[in-house]
Amino acid sequence: MRIHAANTLVLSASVVAIGAFDGVHRGHQKVIGEMVKKSKALGVPSVVYTFDPTPRSYFEGASPLSSIEEKLRRLFDLGVEHVVVANFDITYLTRSAADFIRELTNLSPTEVMVGKDFRFGRGREGGLEDLAEYFSVRVIDAVRCSRGEVISSSRIRRLISEGKMVEALSLLN
Repeated sequence: MRIHAANTLVLSASVVAIGAFDGVHRGHQKVIGEMVKKSKALGVPSVVYTFDPTPRSYFEGASPLSSIEEKLRRLFDLGVEHVVVANFDITYLTRSAADFIRELTNLSPTEVMVGKDFRFGRGREGGLEDLAEYFSVRVIDAVRCSRGEVISSSRIRRLISEGKMVEALSLLN
């Protein structure tokens, strides 16, 4: 697996999954697994575009579920070929939606996978419709546990704060 800073990777084709992927929990694992499978079927590289720190950590001070090193190890274990790690800071926050689109264009994605609430660019000015003007976009539905509840980083953080470690760990692994 190769690790890249934002705006440094150029590919002739790829399949890209974009997200914070905090903890690389079971929901993330399913999405990334589908992305890797699709990239292999198409014979193109798989790319995860992620952030350090996570937007939630930056804006809300939320404790991350994993360090960037742990996140990268988990992505490696899932078979991801390239990871773009964007330094989520004040400079990154000033980028326009058009700047983000230009960066993604350098990856030549055959498909971009994102969550239904995905927003990008300065002030969250870009959305799914904007992304879909340039790329084939696949919106990933929330993954649910066996009890039907959504698996999310926020839920895992809440379980940890409530001392429900076994349940939290079951969603992470």
